[in-house]
Amino acid sequence: MIQEFAIIPAVDVLDGRAVRLYKGDYDRVEVDAGDPLALVREVAASSPPLVHVVALGAARDGGAPVELARAVSEAAAPVPVQLGGGVRTVDDARALAAAGIARVIIGTAAFGSLPLEEFVAELGDRLVVAIDVADGIVRTAGWLASSNLSTGAALDLCTAAGVGSVVCTAIDRDGARSGPDLELLAEVRARFAGSILAAGGIRDRADVEAVRGTGVNGVVTGRAILDGTLHLGH
Repeated sequence: MIQEFAIIPAVDVLDGRAVRLYKGDYDRVEVDAGDPLALVREVAASSPPLVHVVALGAARDGGAPVELARAVSEAAAPVPVQLGGGVRTVDDARALAAAGIARVIIGTAAFGSLPLEEFVAELGDRLVVAIDVADGIVRTAGWLASSNLSTGAALDLCTAAGVGSVVCTAIDRDGARSGPDLELLAEVRARFAGSILAAGGIRDRADVEAVRGTGVNGVVTGRAILDGTLHLGH
């Protein structure tokens, strides 16, 4: 789906609002952008290859956000949506795909009790695994729990299961306007042969170019777009 280096707009949803958290802290809403569907329509108007949506409450608590999935898919059309948050079972993933989500992101479920291969078998190239990293360890459950896996170990599991795409977030950079973690991205690129999207810390076009230099396939960014320091479009 992503044929060349891409800038993908992100819309995070919490309690019915489009927000940006500071380093994933649910108690620190740095930006409240209002109606998430309006924001999805706004960013989709620039025709990005995807719109990236995360249901933050579902990510923390579980439960596939099917109603949100259906609404954002309609709001973004014809631009496809990749959505994460709340997937804990293959049935959850299947429900989001049936609701119109083009690419289903899993994080907690990828490193839980279910074999990752089951999600690959169900979704194929519609599956994206979230590699959310803090202090070298992959976090789950809305970044509130530890997988007890290093970045490399998590990526090795993805490779072994046949995962084709990951999105890697530097948690300590997310929403902080502190620049991307290029060292982390270089590690991920060296370890994983599939498609990689980078998130966390993107401020402007210079950061985008720095990320491009690591060899990953694109960036996911929300704060820079809302702040007006990075513009979508051709």
